[in-house]
Amino acid sequence: MIATVAVFAPLRRMYDYIALSAVHRPLTVGSRVWVPLRHSFRVGIVVEVRDGNTENVSKLKPIAEILDDGSLISKEMLHLACWASAYYHHPIGEVVATILPAPLRAKTLVPSVGLESWSLTELGRQALEQLSVKGVRQKNILEILENNTYIYAEELGELDYNWQSPMRALLKRNFVVKSIVSEPIAPIRLLGSSIVLNKEQAHASKNIHETLGKFQPTVLYGVTGSGKTEVYFDVIDSVLKSGGQTLFLLPEIALTKHLVKRFRQRFGSRVATLHSGMSKKERVATWIRCKKAEVGILLGTRSAVWLELPDLQLIVVDEEHDAAYKQQDGFRYSARDIAIVRAQQLDIPVVLGSATPSFETLVNVENKNFQITHLKNRPLAMSKTKVETIDVRGLKLEGGLSETLIGHMREHLAKGQQVVLFLNRRGYSPVMICRSCGVLMTCLRCDAYLVYHKQKQSLICHHCGYRKSAFNKADCCAEEVTEPLGIGTEGIEEVVRELFPDKTVCRVDRDTARSAKVLEKILSEIGTGEIDILIGTQMVSKGLDFENVTLVGVVDADTRLYSIDFRAEERLAQLLVQVAGRAGRGNKAGEVFVQTQKPENAVLRRIIDDGYDIYSKLALPERREVGFPPYVAMALVRAESKYPERPTLFLTGVRKILQKECVNADISFPIPAYMALRAGRVRALLIVRAPVKVEIQNLLAACLDKIESLSKVVRIRWTIDVDPQETL
Repeated sequence: MIATVAVFAPLRRMYDYIALSAVHRPLTVGSRVWVPLRHSFRVGIVVEVRDGNTENVSKLKPIAEILDDGSLISKEMLHLACWASAYYHHPIGEVVATILPAPLRAKTLVPSVGLESWSLTELGRQALEQLSVKGVRQKNILEILENNTYIYAEELGELDYNWQSPMRALLKRNFVVKSIVSEPIAPIRLLGSSIVLNKEQAHASKNIHETLGKFQPTVLYGVTGSGKTEVYFDVIDSVLKSGGQTLFLLPEIALTKHLVKRFRQRFGSRVATLHSGMSKKERVATWIRCKKAEVGILLGTRSAVWLELPDLQLIVVDEEHDAAYKQQDGFRYSARDIAIVRAQQLDIPVVLGSATPSFETLVNVENKNFQITHLKNRPLAMSKTKVETIDVRGLKLEGGLSETLIGHMREHLAKGQQVVLFLNRRGYSPVMICRSCGVLMTCLRCDAYLVYHKQKQSLICHHCGYRKSAFNKADCCAEEVTEPLGIGTEGIEEVVRELFPDKTVCRVDRDTARSAKVLEKILSEIGTGEIDILIGTQMVSKGLDFENVTLVGVVDADTRLYSIDFRAEERLAQLLVQVAGRAGRGNKAGEVFVQTQKPENAVLRRIIDDGYDIYSKLALPERREVGFPPYVAMALVRAESKYPERPTLFLTGVRKILQKECVNADISFPIPAYMALRAGRVRALLIVRAPVKVEIQNLLAACLDKIESLSKVVRIRWTIDVDPQETL
């Protein structure tokens, strides 16, 4: 037998190997094999098996070992991987490896992973009925178990308290029993109940229900707070009742704990999660549960799109506009687009939900490729949320805050309400300046300023991690008189603590919330009212849903208005709408104040006065006129080297190669990246545009081997970025 193998290596082709009789396991498509490659051995996945009787096999190397008794990856997922490899022009072995959890990409056996679970004993049931359990947490756990056959540690981890201690007490009293569950579990529910949909939600649900059993992308365009989640639940409920599975993608799972909790309450132990905060063991366990169809709903971030779900009947991409769905290094895929293609290949529906749909999605609706259903109504309080600009020109600001914004904060806090301040710039100050000569402190390895972090007493580069003491003498002269210039979240936190000494202030950014558990604790404290003022970066725009937050302040809206990235205005509009949506989510009206130096800016006024729907309808023709996506196809060829001349030299050669094959594409000259020097490497890029995607695909495919050969001559790192989310 001959096997075609995708070897886990940065190689753009697959290799044939022969399976000798000495290999004792059966050779199946989707199984892992241990094969020779040049002067070493590598793991690979069998993509095709055929009879070798009619071929000359004398030159083929033998498979050293078949690592699995059966298939780990289905033919459907291999088909998807092959499509992605061809579309994104990325080595097939690295794409296929993405489907497996990291431990299984090496020569290791698939563990026989069981899941720790707990169930209620008869003694525990009697204790619950007789009200003999005094501990509140012990009683709560017993009540949950009363409604379930089993409950897993993963579900218990979603509780708002530490469950291990009360569980140990229950075990000691024989009220519960612990076991290892590895067999499929019947669908179960927690204490949740069905939701009565309003007229608009029912119409949206009906539209999506009509697509079940066939491929149809549906855009659920719902304003913030309009109840998209209730529509999702109604459709998912039908899928589960029919024995199907649902893949539910989220841009950031740590900030959507409340949503995960709602899924648990509604659908019980057949809900699983996958995200970067999980350990390797937990990821393998989830992978096995999904593959065995023990999971009814998989909630996950970008990488979850690659998990095996044998009974998949529905895919939901929540907040589909979010740039986090695009991988920005290595295998540069879009999880949203992979989800759409996966749905197409399986002939199942996919729902794209957002309050601010991406321009790509809106154009697909315009071209009748996607259907759309609207949720325009929101709770009465939310309809009262007002958005206003604050002109900060010429004003003396306290830590970046105007007296007007501070006054509104005082009003809301006096009512016992909560405030969120947003600034997408962490650190104490974005720049340090030498007072003696005016030189700004810059990174030695990047074209970037060093950010002052006061608590760490350090100047840090946010791009390469370089740091130095803030007390070192300035590099420009012998003086030691550097001072901060500008404001970041850490600086705002200091000022707010001084302004409101009797209030609890918390900052959420990568410096303070470095793990999912820390972030969960902060969000829990906001929900319980322990935190009065939350200061955060873009993290706070995703998933915060707290009824007592009634004021949101956008500290600086101007940074994105003048970016050279063609998506900057679209991203600003989405961000402002999403951040504004954090205010007034309960029965109290909300207010949003946007500080700006340019209150008359046409784009800003359009977003604030007219809303995202009108803004997008006016902005899309402008995008068409300048010839950028989504009205043209685009790809970037990126190059970087520690030798300054090589990126331009390489990209000049690439341009010549592409021009020889080019029929109807526009190819730029090599241009420096926005940050030309990063981590000690010089970076440049080539922009390729064409009227339709197939022209770019054919052009790159025809030239790939020549570009690969050129890169070996020039000796340079290079990548292709298809459908780039940023051109910086």
